[in-house]
Amino acid sequence: MSYTFTISPDFNPQHLPSWYIFNTWLQKSLNEAIHLEWYNDFDSQHEAIRADQIDLIYANPFDAAMLVREKGFKTIACPTGVSDEAIIAVSSDNPVTEIEALKPGLRIASTDDPHVHMMCMMMLEPANLDKDNTKIHLRDTYVLVSKDLIQGDADVGFFLEATFNDLSDMVRQKLRPIGSSKIQLIRHVLMAGPGFEQKHEQIKQQITGMATDSKGQEVLKSLGFTGWEMQDQESTEFMIDLMDTLASD
Repeated sequence: MSYTFTISPDFNPQHLPSWYIFNTWLQKSLNEAIHLEWYNDFDSQHEAIRADQIDLIYANPFDAAMLVREKGFKTIACPTGVSDEAIIAVSSDNPVTEIEALKPGLRIASTDDPHVHMMCMMMLEPANLDKDNTKIHLRDTYVLVSKDLIQGDADVGFFLEATFNDLSDMVRQKLRPIGSSKIQLIRHVLMAGPGFEQKHEQIKQQITGMATDSKGQEVLKSLGFTGWEMQDQESTEFMIDLMDTLASD
């Protein structure tokens, strides 16, 4: 039997080879056939989740609610010391230096990454900006968000901090952050579905030991992680409740 693993589409596709390496390592560690499926957007990934086609997922925090409450997924782990933060950036030649200086009619370039979009819209509140007095331009990737800023087709761009930092030096030199979130409690999590339940404990054991194994260390380094830390279901439920609270404000 083959299982299917996927990762949240909000990460830089340049890291895809590293996730294939991780998947290969995991297959050997578990002695199971696991196929890594990459989705270019959240809609197609959500369709696969609802069709029960996913067994293991490195999920963004916004999707954790659906995975836990609708599909019975259980949390396994999250990267050590890594939290999801969002950045609002402008082009380097934009005179605006603070969010409070932004005006109604603001043109926003954003992806369909729901929790990043939500956090950035919250950060616009001090400027009295919301969905009713701004113009949202959805882009498929953060690279295209950057392109909109550089070419002057958007006034601000919404970014996942980790992905912003992954942009090339040349691109980042043409951008300037003017705001960043400091929530620290929202994280991507590795989750397994009911069909993979018999392997939950084995996965925990294997990934916990990655940081002390030479091959595991190489895999972690390629992902940009220092290790994995266990996250219990209660912590995930707290994160889900926090996301619900933020979304309702």
